[in-house]
Amino acid sequence: MNPQDGPCPHGGGHGAWTRFSRWLECACVVTFDLELGQALELLYPPDARLTEKEKTSICYLSFPDSYSGCHGDTQFTFRFRQSVGRRASSAVDVYNRDAPASLQVEAAHFFGYAYFRQVKDTSVKRGYFQKSLVLVSRLPYSVLFHSILQVLAPEFFEKLQPCLETVCNEIDQWPAPTPGVTLNLPVMGMIFQVRIPAKADKLGGSPVRQSAAENLMPVPTLLPSVHELDFFRCFQSVLIHLQMLWELSLLGEPLVVMAPSPTVSSEMVLALTRSISPLKFCCDFRPYFTIHDSEFKEYTTKTQAPPNVVLGVTNPFFIKTFQNWPHIVRLGDVRMEGDLPKQVKVKKPSKLKTLDTKPGIYTAYKTFLHKDKILIKRLLKGIQRRRPSEAQSAILRRHLLELTQSFIIPLERYMASLMPLQRSVTPWKVMRRRGVRPRPPLRFSGVCLCSDSSPDPPLRSGRLPVHAGARRPSADLAAPRRLGGLYRRFFRSPNFDGWFRQRHQEMTQKLEGLHLEVICDADLLGWTRDKSEVEIVDLILKLRDKLIKARRQQLPVQDGVFQNLDTFIRTLIGSLRDDLQDVLETG
Repeated sequence: MNPQDGPCPHGGGHGAWTRFSRWLECACVVTFDLELGQALELLYPPDARLTEKEKTSICYLSFPDSYSGCHGDTQFTFRFRQSVGRRASSAVDVYNRDAPASLQVEAAHFFGYAYFRQVKDTSVKRGYFQKSLVLVSRLPYSVLFHSILQVLAPEFFEKLQPCLETVCNEIDQWPAPTPGVTLNLPVMGMIFQVRIPAKADKLGGSPVRQSAAENLMPVPTLLPSVHELDFFRCFQSVLIHLQMLWELSLLGEPLVVMAPSPTVSSEMVLALTRSISPLKFCCDFRPYFTIHDSEFKEYTTKTQAPPNVVLGVTNPFFIKTFQNWPHIVRLGDVRMEGDLPKQVKVKKPSKLKTLDTKPGIYTAYKTFLHKDKILIKRLLKGIQRRRPSEAQSAILRRHLLELTQSFIIPLERYMASLMPLQRSVTPWKVMRRRGVRPRPPLRFSGVCLCSDSSPDPPLRSGRLPVHAGARRPSADLAAPRRLGGLYRRFFRSPNFDGWFRQRHQEMTQKLEGLHLEVICDADLLGWTRDKSEVEIVDLILKLRDKLIKARRQQLPVQDGVFQNLDTFIRTLIGSLRDDLQDVLETG
């Protein structure tokens, strides 16, 4: 992928703000107007294409609830639906092909990264200065954009528009976010050094280290990750229930996170959706949700079952609104019991009170897998020994990664078994996609997940299998019947549907690529010697169509395949009558 190619929301042209649009849709300033309420004060670039509905969503979501009591500076993330009719550029497809599933650009939603300031100001009628600076992007790079806001926002609130224009012009000079590439991104005299994650990266590897190859002034500020949150800080009050939260996220269950501030709610929701990495969380999620959200009625109706969505809220009003939801996580301020953070308890949903609801996980859900007591003891001992939060998060992230990988491996093996052998791919007919159906024909033999007549021994024993080189999480011990029940529930979830569709697409493209390579190696000129003009023209048209499709989809093929087939097509056209050559060359 060319470093200058990347997700370009405004289209594939090379006009003004093209590079900027590969990172951000726009930057917005929202202020509080005594007559209008929250209002859009500034939009940059001025020609950013936001609909009125999108502007309204940004205005309502960029301010914390009055119940949050946020004074001073507050940072949080929100997510809102794009208006119908937007079209992403082809560069987005190229970026998504190389990016991990969880970091791919979405076609239907924007992320908003907000820096809100509320301080006393006697010069203002209301007595408070209230303003929010928001970066709107399709990219889920929460750590990167919040780091930029920490540099930009304090300066902006002092110098206003000229400062914002300067930073936007700097971003317009950045190279595109190319997966697998380490970039140096200048912002207001600082340089952020980041590595854009790629699908081919080793999962659970070491974070990026400072590059000593370049003599940059000033010295770059290293960001170990563009997106990875401090998992330990997010989960510290629910550590003993981590297994339950992982299962709820895996199954895409409807879940509400009630938190004291939008910072806590947004970080918790993002942590839950990323806890099943490398699987992509395919349900809807709103890190910060308010009663003014355009989907408020859709998500709070009581005439149908709650949708598969994770919501982060701060308004106590939602306690009553979401009383019919099956899973509610009520968070409070972190309290310590000696050296350890106090752990919330699991409570029955009937215990959820309209007023003065205590922190807890309100659900009747029963976990399929056992708790990992070894992990919990290790983390709690780390707190007592003052282990850095970064190290605690690394332990937590590694455990969740291995748990998810262990769970998904039987399905990965089954999908791999559907691929035909390379030697069975011939140039003379389109490959029959053996066994690839809308849903794989997985069967349960007793309590075992099977892809053929022989039961899988790891599943028969009740243990999740692990890939080579990975440590088996001790939490995966479970009764085989309960493990089978977890798979059954997963097969009905949006996360499984999204995973299967992605694998189906990857397999289809790999087969198409193999077919092109076999065609390239075949003696097609020899095949055409005894064929009629009609058959040769038909071959030319079919090959040209396959090439166009392959280039558009950036199919993984060996070097030189496209060029060789182009040369062969020109040779075939040159062997035809002059009138047919004219038609085919202009067609």
